[in-house]
Amino acid sequence: MPDAGSPPPGSPFWSQAGARDPWRDPSAAPSWLAPTPPGSVPPPPPPTSPDGPSRRGGLGSMMLVSIVVAVVAGLLGGALGYVVAARTAGSSFSLGNSSGSTPELAERPPTSLAGIAKQVQPSVVTVVIRSASGNGNGSGFVIDAEGHILTNNHVAAPAAAGGTLRVVFSDGSSTAATIVGRDVGSDIAVLKIQKDDLKPVKFGDSDKIAIGDPTVAFGSPLGLADTVTSGIVSAVDRPVRTAGESGGNQAGDDDAAYLAAIQTDAAINPGNSGGPLVDGAGRVIGVNSAIAALPSQGGSSTSGNIGIGFAIPINQAKRIAEQIIGTGKARTTIVGAEIALGGDQTVGGAPLSTVVPGGPAEKAGLKAGDVVVKFADRPIEDGVALIALVRKQAPGTKVGVTYRRGGQTVTTTVTLGQK
Repeated sequence: MPDAGSPPPGSPFWSQAGARDPWRDPSAAPSWLAPTPPGSVPPPPPPTSPDGPSRRGGLGSMMLVSIVVAVVAGLLGGALGYVVAARTAGSSFSLGNSSGSTPELAERPPTSLAGIAKQVQPSVVTVVIRSASGNGNGSGFVIDAEGHILTNNHVAAPAAAGGTLRVVFSDGSSTAATIVGRDVGSDIAVLKIQKDDLKPVKFGDSDKIAIGDPTVAFGSPLGLADTVTSGIVSAVDRPVRTAGESGGNQAGDDDAAYLAAIQTDAAINPGNSGGPLVDGAGRVIGVNSAIAALPSQGGSSTSGNIGIGFAIPINQAKRIAEQIIGTGKARTTIVGAEIALGGDQTVGGAPLSTVVPGGPAEKAGLKAGDVVVKFADRPIEDGVALIALVRKQAPGTKVGVTYRRGGQTVTTTVTLGQK
């Protein structure tokens, strides 16, 4: 039996008043009147007349007018629809045509990155190496119409003892290459190919570049041919020692390369070696050669671009290449002294271990034990810096040298020699 306060079965829930409340009675029809906006006046009710037949006659007239208007509108709509359909028959939907003009930024002038890439890429090659020690690849570039290719010594060296080299151009064509000559100390090698319609690069002047100048690097990093990266000149005359298997600490390490390098943040990776580094006009200013590496916890180093790459200045590379093409070998610029690679890190300078009798250094008044602190107006931090700057110069160049002897600092002029 239901409680006294409970609604009887079948009745609206909540209360008896629910029968009059559509929001509480599920069986009631919804009832809601739109509220009148504040400040508005509700529309007046339609006029009424006690005459019933008059109301019916007015309604009949309205219905007749409505029917006539509907018929006329339908006829006009059909006629207009036919005309539009006839005029657009066979057409398709379109959002409009692309503009025929080329945006200013997409015109790709010769000095744009795209323009430089188009200009230089046909002169760049991938050097494919096959040797007993393994296979790999480097990069290079055409330097004359006779088929000479400039690259790094460490790219060509694996094929020097019976291996093979092949160069691949950006258009996919390839041809065998032979080694004309190599120079370990400058990390330069010259290859020779037989091919028509070669496009040599344009040379820039690496002595006239400045920090902040734009750079573009070409090559085949990690085997990815025809790769182009860009950056700036981050530093000049950066001392870099790129090799040395003997482990000695003297300048007589014949298997070591010493570079007064162009430092760039253009991405350079393994496989870029030997490719050209060009300026904002597409002229070669360097030969990509080395990258800095971060040491890992295990003592080895990580390989790959970290924004610090090094290129051999083209003035030096070009001079070495001309010597190799002309004589089959390169001449090394010397100062006529053995230079200790270590030095006093607190005061800087490059100590001279010995001075060659009758050599350039002795003729300029230098002696064993002197510490060179400035060379060609460049401060010298250690022996690597002095060796690199000496080798950058051409034999016969007169260079100002400042050195310490005891408590005195002396400046002299040295005429560099060669061997």
